[in-house]
Amino acid sequence: MIDPNSFMVFSGTCTKYLSEKICKSLGCPLGNLVITKFSDGEFAVSYEESIRGRDVFLVQSTFPNSDNLMELLLMIDAAKRASAKSINAVIPYFGWARQDRKDKPRVSIGAKLVADLLSAAGIDRLITMDLHADQIQGFFDVPVDHLYASGVILPYLQSLHLDNLVIASPDVGGSKRANTFAKYLGCPLVLCNKTRARANVVESMQIIGDVKDKNVVIVDDMVDTAGTISKAADIMKAAGAKSVRACASHCVMSGPATQRVEESALEEIVFTNSIPYRSNCSKVKQLCVADMFAETIRRVLENKSISDQYII
Repeated sequence: MIDPNSFMVFSGTCTKYLSEKICKSLGCPLGNLVITKFSDGEFAVSYEESIRGRDVFLVQSTFPNSDNLMELLLMIDAAKRASAKSINAVIPYFGWARQDRKDKPRVSIGAKLVADLLSAAGIDRLITMDLHADQIQGFFDVPVDHLYASGVILPYLQSLHLDNLVIASPDVGGSKRANTFAKYLGCPLVLCNKTRARANVVESMQIIGDVKDKNVVIVDDMVDTAGTISKAADIMKAAGAKSVRACASHCVMSGPATQRVEESALEEIVFTNSIPYRSNCSKVKQLCVADMFAETIRRVLENKSISDQYII
Protein backbone atom coordinates (compact mmCIF):
# COMPACT_ATOMS: atom_id res chain seq x y z
CA MET A 1 0.00 0.00 0.00
CA ILE A 2 1.11 3.54 -0.75
CA ASP A 3 1.64 5.78 2.24
CA PRO A 4 -0.61 8.77 1.42
CA ASN A 5 1.78 11.02 3.32
CA SER A 6 4.79 10.01 1.21
CA PHE A 7 3.82 11.75 -2.03
CA MET A 8 2.02 14.84 -3.34
CA VAL A 9 0.58 15.79 -6.72
CA PHE A 10 0.62 19.36 -8.00
CA SER A 11 -0.67 20.86 -11.23
CA GLY A 12 0.33 23.67 -13.53
CA THR A 13 -2.33 26.07 -14.77
CA CYS A 14 -3.14 24.46 -18.09
CA THR A 15 -3.46 20.84 -16.94
CA LYS A 16 -5.49 21.25 -13.75
CA TYR A 17 -8.55 19.58 -15.34
CA LEU A 18 -6.52 16.36 -15.78
CA SER A 19 -4.60 16.61 -12.50
CA GLU A 20 -7.85 16.67 -10.53
CA LYS A 21 -8.95 13.44 -12.21
CA ILE A 22 -5.55 11.82 -11.57
CA CYS A 23 -5.83 12.73 -7.88
CA LYS A 24 -9.36 11.35 -7.72
CA SER A 25 -8.11 8.07 -9.15
CA LEU A 26 -5.23 8.01 -6.65
CA GLY A 27 -7.52 8.96 -3.77
CA CYS A 28 -5.41 11.95 -2.75
CA PRO A 29 -5.97 15.72 -2.70
CA LEU A 30 -4.41 18.00 -5.31
CA GLY A 31 -1.57 19.95 -3.71
CA ASN A 32 -1.88 23.66 -3.02
CA LEU A 33 0.24 25.62 -5.50
CA VAL A 34 -0.04 29.34 -6.14
CA ILE A 35 1.19 31.01 -9.32
CA THR A 36 1.49 34.79 -9.01
CA LYS A 37 1.46 36.79 -12.25
CA PHE A 38 2.95 40.23 -12.69
CA SER A 39 1.68 42.88 -15.09
CA ASP A 40 4.63 42.43 -17.47
CA GLY A 41 3.85 38.72 -17.96
CA GLU A 42 6.41 37.38 -15.49
CA PHE A 43 5.13 34.89 -12.92
CA ALA A 44 6.34 33.18 -9.75
CA VAL A 45 5.55 29.76 -8.26
CA SER A 46 4.96 29.04 -4.57
CA TYR A 47 4.05 25.80 -2.75
CA GLU A 48 1.60 26.68 0.00
CA GLU A 49 2.31 23.53 2.05
CA SER A 50 5.44 21.64 3.08
CA ILE A 51 6.83 19.17 0.54
CA ARG A 52 10.04 18.37 2.46
CA GLY A 53 10.91 14.69 2.09
CA ARG A 54 7.97 13.96 -0.23
CA ASP A 55 7.89 12.33 -3.66
CA VAL A 56 6.43 15.16 -5.73
CA PHE A 57 4.58 14.66 -9.03
CA LEU A 58 4.17 17.79 -11.15
CA VAL A 59 1.51 17.50 -13.87
CA GLN A 60 1.81 19.89 -16.79
CA SER A 61 1.58 19.46 -20.57
CA THR A 62 3.95 21.73 -22.49
CA PHE A 63 1.78 22.65 -25.45
CA PRO A 64 2.01 26.26 -26.69
CA ASN A 65 2.40 28.83 -25.47
CA SER A 66 5.84 28.74 -23.89
CA ASP A 67 4.45 29.91 -20.54
CA ASN A 68 3.42 26.31 -19.83
CA LEU A 69 7.01 25.08 -20.11
CA MET A 70 8.38 28.00 -18.08
CA GLU A 71 5.73 27.39 -15.43
CA LEU A 72 6.80 23.74 -15.18
CA LEU A 73 10.48 24.69 -14.91
CA LEU A 74 9.69 27.08 -12.04
CA MET A 75 7.61 24.38 -10.33
CA ILE A 76 10.57 21.99 -10.55
CA ASP A 77 13.02 24.59 -9.26
CA ALA A 78 10.77 25.54 -6.35
CA ALA A 79 10.29 21.87 -5.41
CA LYS A 80 14.04 21.29 -5.45
CA ARG A 81 14.65 24.33 -3.21
CA ALA A 82 11.86 23.15 -0.88
CA SER A 83 13.74 19.86 -0.25
CA ALA A 84 11.39 17.45 -2.06
CA LYS A 85 12.63 13.86 -1.88
CA SER A 86 12.11 13.30 -5.61
CA ILE A 87 10.70 15.44 -8.41
CA ASN A 88 8.71 13.61 -11.08
CA ALA A 89 7.56 15.58 -14.13
CA VAL A 90 4.27 14.21 -15.51
CA ILE A 91 3.99 15.64 -19.02
CA PRO A 92 1.02 14.07 -20.87
CA TYR A 93 1.92 16.03 -24.02
CA PHE A 94 5.62 16.75 -24.54
CA GLY A 95 5.87 19.88 -26.71
CA TRP A 96 8.66 20.66 -29.18
CA ALA A 97 8.91 16.92 -29.88
CA ARG A 98 8.70 17.44 -33.64
CA GLN A 99 12.14 19.07 -33.47
CA ASP A 100 13.97 15.83 -32.71
CA ARG A 101 16.78 15.99 -35.30
CA LYS A 102 18.55 18.25 -37.78
CA ASP A 103 16.49 17.75 -40.91
CA LYS A 104 18.20 20.67 -42.66
CA PRO A 105 21.25 22.88 -41.96
CA ARG A 106 21.32 25.51 -39.19
CA VAL A 107 18.23 24.46 -37.24
CA SER A 108 17.71 23.81 -33.53
CA ILE A 109 16.85 20.46 -31.98
CA GLY A 110 14.08 21.73 -29.73
CA ALA A 111 13.26 18.39 -28.08
CA LYS A 112 16.83 18.01 -26.85
CA LEU A 113 16.88 21.59 -25.58
CA VAL A 114 13.66 21.05 -23.59
CA ALA A 115 15.09 17.79 -22.20
CA ASP A 116 18.21 19.66 -21.06
CA LEU A 117 16.12 22.40 -19.46
CA LEU A 118 14.05 19.89 -17.49
CA SER A 119 17.16 18.03 -16.37
CA ALA A 120 18.96 21.23 -15.37
CA ALA A 121 15.88 22.36 -13.40
CA GLY A 122 16.16 19.14 -11.39
CA ILE A 123 13.72 16.37 -12.39
CA ASP A 124 14.40 12.81 -11.20
CA ARG A 125 11.94 11.14 -13.56
CA LEU A 126 9.76 11.90 -16.59
CA ILE A 127 6.35 10.34 -17.17
CA THR A 128 4.95 11.15 -20.61
CA MET A 129 2.75 9.71 -23.34
CA ASP A 130 3.22 9.04 -27.06
CA LEU A 131 6.31 11.08 -27.85
CA HIS A 132 6.46 12.18 -31.48
CA ALA A 133 9.63 10.08 -31.79
CA ASP A 134 10.60 7.28 -29.39
CA GLN A 135 14.28 8.25 -29.48
CA ILE A 136 13.52 11.43 -27.50
CA GLN A 137 13.69 9.19 -24.42
CA GLY A 138 17.43 9.02 -25.04
CA PHE A 139 17.72 12.80 -24.67
CA PHE A 140 17.22 12.35 -20.91
CA ASP A 141 19.71 11.04 -18.34
CA VAL A 142 16.87 10.26 -15.89
CA PRO A 143 14.32 7.41 -16.11
CA VAL A 144 11.55 7.99 -18.67
CA ASP A 145 8.23 6.16 -18.36
CA HIS A 146 6.76 6.33 -21.86
CA LEU A 147 3.04 5.53 -21.90
CA TYR A 148 0.90 4.75 -24.94
CA ALA A 149 -2.55 6.14 -25.68
CA SER A 150 -3.41 2.82 -27.33
CA GLY A 151 -4.42 1.74 -23.84
CA VAL A 152 -7.59 3.84 -24.11
CA ILE A 153 -7.94 4.23 -27.91
CA LEU A 154 -7.91 0.53 -28.87
CA PRO A 155 -10.74 -0.47 -26.50
CA TYR A 156 -12.81 2.39 -27.93
CA LEU A 157 -12.17 1.25 -31.53
CA GLN A 158 -13.12 -2.31 -30.60
CA SER A 159 -16.36 -1.05 -29.04
CA LEU A 160 -17.43 0.34 -32.44
CA HIS A 161 -17.57 -3.23 -33.93
CA LEU A 162 -16.62 -2.00 -37.40
CA ASP A 163 -16.60 -4.63 -40.16
CA ASN A 164 -14.12 -4.54 -43.08
CA LEU A 165 -11.82 -2.46 -40.90
CA VAL A 166 -8.64 -0.95 -42.32
CA ILE A 167 -6.00 0.96 -40.35
CA ALA A 168 -4.29 3.80 -42.20
CA SER A 169 -1.23 5.94 -41.57
CA PRO A 170 -1.41 9.55 -42.82
CA ASP A 171 2.30 9.45 -43.72
CA VAL A 172 5.17 6.98 -44.02
CA GLY A 173 6.68 8.23 -40.74
CA GLY A 174 3.66 6.99 -38.79
CA SER A 175 3.60 3.53 -40.41
CA LYS A 176 5.15 1.77 -37.39
CA ARG A 177 2.40 3.02 -35.06
CA ALA A 178 -0.36 2.20 -37.57
CA ASN A 179 1.10 -1.25 -38.24
CA THR A 180 1.02 -2.02 -34.51
CA PHE A 181 -2.67 -1.09 -34.38
CA ALA A 182 -3.40 -3.17 -37.50
CA LYS A 183 -1.66 -6.25 -36.07
CA TYR A 184 -3.50 -5.97 -32.76
CA LEU A 185 -6.89 -5.56 -34.48
CA GLY A 186 -6.08 -8.19 -37.12
CA CYS A 187 -6.84 -5.99 -40.12
CA PRO A 188 -5.02 -4.64 -43.22
CA LEU A 189 -2.79 -1.55 -43.27
CA VAL A 190 -2.98 1.32 -45.77
CA LEU A 191 -0.36 4.06 -46.14
CA CYS A 192 -0.55 7.64 -47.41
CA ASN A 193 2.47 9.04 -49.19
CA LYS A 194 2.55 12.82 -48.83
CA THR A 195 4.85 15.65 -49.81
CA ARG A 196 4.92 19.00 -48.03
CA ALA A 197 5.28 22.42 -49.63
CA ARG A 198 6.37 23.71 -46.18
CA ALA A 199 5.56 23.10 -42.51
CA ASN A 200 1.80 22.50 -41.95
CA VAL A 201 1.11 22.62 -45.72
CA VAL A 202 0.53 19.36 -47.66
CA GLU A 203 1.34 19.62 -51.36
CA SER A 204 0.22 16.19 -52.61
CA MET A 205 -0.92 12.81 -51.25
CA GLN A 206 -1.40 9.31 -52.68
CA ILE A 207 -2.97 6.20 -51.11
CA ILE A 208 -0.97 2.97 -51.04
CA GLY A 209 -3.49 0.15 -50.55
CA ASP A 210 -7.17 -0.64 -51.04
CA VAL A 211 -9.88 1.25 -49.14
CA LYS A 212 -12.92 0.56 -51.34
CA ASP A 213 -15.95 -0.44 -49.23
CA LYS A 214 -13.78 -0.39 -46.08
CA ASN A 215 -14.23 1.30 -42.73
CA VAL A 216 -10.98 3.24 -42.42
CA VAL A 217 -9.37 4.43 -39.19
CA ILE A 218 -6.43 6.82 -39.62
CA VAL A 219 -3.92 6.58 -36.76
CA ASP A 220 -1.52 9.38 -35.79
CA ASP A 221 0.25 10.71 -32.69
CA MET A 222 -1.02 14.29 -32.93
CA VAL A 223 -3.19 16.57 -35.05
CA ASP A 224 -2.06 20.18 -35.36
CA THR A 225 -3.69 22.11 -38.22
CA ALA A 226 -5.55 18.95 -39.41
CA GLY A 227 -4.40 19.55 -43.00
CA THR A 228 -2.93 16.06 -43.43
CA ILE A 229 -5.69 14.14 -41.67
CA SER A 230 -8.49 16.02 -43.48
CA LYS A 231 -6.89 15.58 -46.90
CA ALA A 232 -6.28 11.87 -46.24
CA ALA A 233 -9.91 11.39 -45.20
CA ASP A 234 -11.23 13.19 -48.29
CA ILE A 235 -8.98 11.17 -50.64
CA MET A 236 -9.99 7.86 -49.02
CA LYS A 237 -13.67 8.71 -49.17
CA ALA A 238 -13.26 9.62 -52.85
CA ALA A 239 -11.52 6.25 -53.38
CA GLY A 240 -14.62 4.43 -52.18
CA ALA A 241 -14.14 4.08 -48.42
CA LYS A 242 -17.37 3.23 -46.58
CA SER A 243 -16.43 5.48 -43.65
CA VAL A 244 -13.33 7.32 -42.44
CA ARG A 245 -12.45 7.98 -38.80
CA ALA A 246 -9.25 9.19 -37.19
CA CYS A 247 -7.62 8.76 -33.82
CA ALA A 248 -4.61 10.55 -32.39
CA SER A 249 -3.05 10.88 -28.96
CA HIS A 250 -2.73 14.64 -28.74
CA CYS A 251 -5.40 17.20 -29.65
CA VAL A 252 -3.25 20.20 -30.64
CA MET A 253 -5.91 21.39 -33.12
CA SER A 254 -4.50 24.84 -33.84
CA GLY A 255 -5.47 27.50 -36.38
CA PRO A 256 -7.99 26.25 -38.97
CA ALA A 257 -8.02 22.68 -37.60
CA THR A 258 -11.57 22.70 -36.20
CA GLN A 259 -13.08 24.05 -39.40
CA ARG A 260 -11.10 21.60 -41.54
CA VAL A 261 -12.25 18.61 -39.48
CA GLU A 262 -15.86 19.81 -39.50
CA GLU A 263 -15.83 20.20 -43.30
CA SER A 264 -13.91 17.00 -44.02
CA ALA A 265 -15.13 13.48 -44.82
CA LEU A 266 -14.22 12.34 -41.29
CA GLU A 267 -17.12 10.85 -39.34
CA GLU A 268 -15.31 11.44 -36.06
CA ILE A 269 -11.84 12.10 -34.70
CA VAL A 270 -10.83 10.63 -31.35
CA PHE A 271 -8.18 12.10 -29.04
CA THR A 272 -7.07 11.68 -25.46
CA ASN A 273 -7.44 14.61 -23.06
CA SER A 274 -3.66 15.16 -22.76
CA ILE A 275 -4.41 18.65 -24.10
CA PRO A 276 -7.66 20.50 -23.36
CA TYR A 277 -9.85 21.08 -26.41
CA ARG A 278 -11.77 24.32 -26.01
CA SER A 279 -13.23 24.77 -29.50
CA ASN A 280 -16.58 23.38 -30.59
CA CYS A 281 -16.51 20.56 -33.13
CA SER A 282 -19.24 17.92 -33.36
CA LYS A 283 -16.77 15.34 -34.70
CA VAL A 284 -14.20 15.54 -31.88
CA LYS A 285 -14.32 13.00 -29.04
CA GLN A 286 -11.81 12.91 -26.16
CA LEU A 287 -10.97 9.86 -24.04
CA CYS A 288 -9.64 10.33 -20.50
CA VAL A 289 -6.12 9.11 -19.64
CA ALA A 290 -6.24 10.09 -15.94
CA ASP A 291 -6.55 6.50 -14.70
CA MET A 292 -3.58 5.43 -16.83
CA PHE A 293 -1.35 8.16 -15.40
CA ALA A 294 -2.62 7.52 -11.87
CA GLU A 295 -1.79 3.82 -12.16
CA THR A 296 1.70 4.68 -13.43
CA ILE A 297 2.28 7.03 -10.49
CA ARG A 298 1.05 4.29 -8.14
CA ARG A 299 3.47 1.77 -9.65
CA VAL A 300 6.39 4.20 -9.52
CA LEU A 301 5.74 4.74 -5.81
CA GLU A 302 5.48 0.98 -5.20
CA ASN A 303 8.56 0.23 -7.36
CA LYS A 304 6.50 -2.02 -9.64
CA SER A 305 6.80 -2.57 -13.38
CA ILE A 306 4.61 -0.41 -15.59
CA SER A 307 5.07 -2.44 -18.79
CA ASP A 308 2.25 -4.90 -18.10
CA GLN A 309 -0.34 -2.13 -18.29
CA TYR A 310 0.48 -1.61 -21.98
CA ILE A 311 -1.95 -3.15 -24.45
CA ILE A 312 0.63 -2.93 -27.23
